[in-house]
Amino acid sequence: MKKIIVTLSFCLLGSLMIFGQNTVGLLSYKPALSSEGYNLIYPHNQPNVYLLNSCGEVVHEWTDDVDFRPGNTAYLQKDGSIIKTQRPASVAGDVIWAGGGGGTVEAFDWDNNLLWSFTMNDELQRLHHDIAPMPNGNVLMIAWELKTKAEAIAAGRDTALLSQDVLWPEKIIEYSPAADAIVWEWHAWDHLVQDFDDTKLNFGVVADNSQLIDLNYDTSDGRSDWHHANSLDYNEELDQILISIPTFSEIWIIDHSTTTEQARGHTGGKSNRGGDLMYRFGNPLAYQAGTIDDQQLFYQHDAHWVDDYLPNTFPHLGKIAVFNNRVGVDFSSAHVLIPPWNMYKWRYDQNMGVWGPNDFDLNFQHPVPTKLHSTGLSSVQLLPNGNSLICSGRYGYTFEMTPANEIVWEYKTPIIAGALASQGDSLVINNNLTFRLQRIPLTDDAFVGRDLSPLRYLELNPNEKFCPSIIASIGEVSQYDFKIYPNPADDMVVMEWNDGMRVDIEVFDLLGRKMENVTASGGRKYLDVSSYDPGIYLLRIGGMEIRKLMIARE
Repeated sequence: MKKIIVTLSFCLLGSLMIFGQNTVGLLSYKPALSSEGYNLIYPHNQPNVYLLNSCGEVVHEWTDDVDFRPGNTAYLQKDGSIIKTQRPASVAGDVIWAGGGGGTVEAFDWDNNLLWSFTMNDELQRLHHDIAPMPNGNVLMIAWELKTKAEAIAAGRDTALLSQDVLWPEKIIEYSPAADAIVWEWHAWDHLVQDFDDTKLNFGVVADNSQLIDLNYDTSDGRSDWHHANSLDYNEELDQILISIPTFSEIWIIDHSTTTEQARGHTGGKSNRGGDLMYRFGNPLAYQAGTIDDQQLFYQHDAHWVDDYLPNTFPHLGKIAVFNNRVGVDFSSAHVLIPPWNMYKWRYDQNMGVWGPNDFDLNFQHPVPTKLHSTGLSSVQLLPNGNSLICSGRYGYTFEMTPANEIVWEYKTPIIAGALASQGDSLVINNNLTFRLQRIPLTDDAFVGRDLSPLRYLELNPNEKFCPSIIASIGEVSQYDFKIYPNPADDMVVMEWNDGMRVDIEVFDLLGRKMENVTASGGRKYLDVSSYDPGIYLLRIGGMEIRKLMIARE
């Protein structure tokens, strides 16, 4: 696949990347190498969710009251609705508040009508950061829950690690909109171990209990926001939950096949571990194993199973992707790892008391490493054509990169402290905080029958000629005068070129697999595409020229 992508890039001769013209919004674009789709974005410090095309034009939006802010994520559903997190803009007087704080989760249909709303935000608990919509219609949510100083000491917390006199350990709830009720819960507080005080609860040998959470492992100077969980994902096939704990520099997996009662204990569920950790990865020192050299994650974000919007044949399906924020002093990276899952024993295997792997399966860095550096926020997404989409959150900078490390799309969120930026503005760190940006394929069910005509650019004073000139340049130079129609197609397409010229025509899907390879003359060729799955295909003509073909069916 890599060889195909590299070869295709040669035909563009660099002409599709135009530097120095835009400072916000779309910065560069190579359409023939980019994965087609719409971009879902929910920037910080403002209330609206936007759907953008590849040019950066708004094609749909879900607006909200100016007094609300993200808390922090939004997810598009197959029926065209969104489920999003939010919070009041003002947090003055809130008992529980830290970066990433939310409070409310709401669903809106395509036309922005409220479908349901759930709030958890009081003096004892607060939703924050992320959610995970589930196939059954329920939604998993992360929440802080307050534990007093007395509760913390009784559990075995070192008093030197109580600088704010309270702790906010994590809990996960499963909310059912249909029942308007919490139907399942998991609490980190039920799964502790400590070796500080043998007169208190949870006393034990930390190194012998890697399935439990060391109550006195702390990298935050005893502040209340002990775990600061920042991402949540659900695997339906395994019935497991993945949660990112950046202050531990770890990702955790827990069993969701338990009842709430079993989740409080240490047995039950498919794993027979109850709510204990099935797997943890990134920093063995958090459970007193390994050495500092074994640490592989550094305040990570966006840990998730690789499965969104991908075909069943995708080579990295089911692995785990993660954004590694503080892996270097001046750069970040993203990775894909293969967890040591043992399906026969329904567990994640350890090696010498440590959960692996010892190395990542894939590593992603910007070709100029320091251009990808974000100490917080950020995301990574693997795309159907093998590219990666990476968002550097503190700079609101997102780029799409091929496996050959070629940048084929760049976008800078055009927001300054919540207000729309103008083309030409220079943005600096934290001006345009962007928690995530997600690419959704054109063929997704959410877009069926929708009007996705461009409404406007997100930025003010846009350079409206920039993107059209890039797209137009794809077909400007052609020795064959090659045409293909209808496009989009259903079952048959017609290809035409200069009569008398003999031409080689290759058709690839977005995974780089060759679908057709024909040599033809006479100026016309009919191609039966009735067996092709709906989606985007690339035609390579004469070994050089590139055309796109879209297959779409009702």
